[in-house]
Amino acid sequence: MWARENTREAIFDAMERKETYATTGSRMTVRFFGGYDFSKEDANTRMPATVGYKKGVPMGGDLPSAGGGKTPSFLVAAMKDPLSGNLDRVQVVKGWMDKNGKLHEKVYDVAWSDDRKPGSDGKLPSVGNTVDVKNATWTNSIGAPDLTGVWRDPDFDPNERAFYYARVIEIPTPRWTAYEAKRFNIKMDEKVPMTTTERAYTSPIWYTPK
Repeated sequence: MWARENTREAIFDAMERKETYATTGSRMTVRFFGGYDFSKEDANTRMPATVGYKKGVPMGGDLPSAGGGKTPSFLVAAMKDPLSGNLDRVQVVKGWMDKNGKLHEKVYDVAWSDDRKPGSDGKLPSVGNTVDVKNATWTNSIGAPDLTGVWRDPDFDPNERAFYYARVIEIPTPRWTAYEAKRFNIKMDEKVPMTTTERAYTSPIWYTPK
């Protein structure tokens, strides 16, 4: 959680604000803000929280109703765990409810590592895999130590309820099964996964129409 200081009061305030995120294991750092005035230049900042709080609301917050034909924009910044893998990509996951009350969800790639471009199908190519399963190790020769991006919702409907959260994905690293296989010098069954991609998920930012 993002607390202003390491005190019981500040930590409980952060929980009440829902300014929190979770990881699947590694300790990535993630900031996520939503508003209507973020620009591509904001992705160049080395202090995302400064511009994030100034122009929008943080993870767990509520976007004010859209006005004047504005479309929500989001600033997301992530840094790798120093002891884990580099970052593959940062995504925004959007969920929304249509006029019939049906829920939908879509994933958008916002920022990614290496010199990759989405294909004709709009999908981003794989970052690759450097895992040495036998020795339970990997190299950070692919991916990036940090990623920052600004994304504007191309499918925004001001009359639909919606939520947005950020998802950060690491490059592949050895799964615990690979470490155990090396430690005990055993061969795992072919069906046992030996690599994993650690992730981080932020609390959503909510949008409710007037």
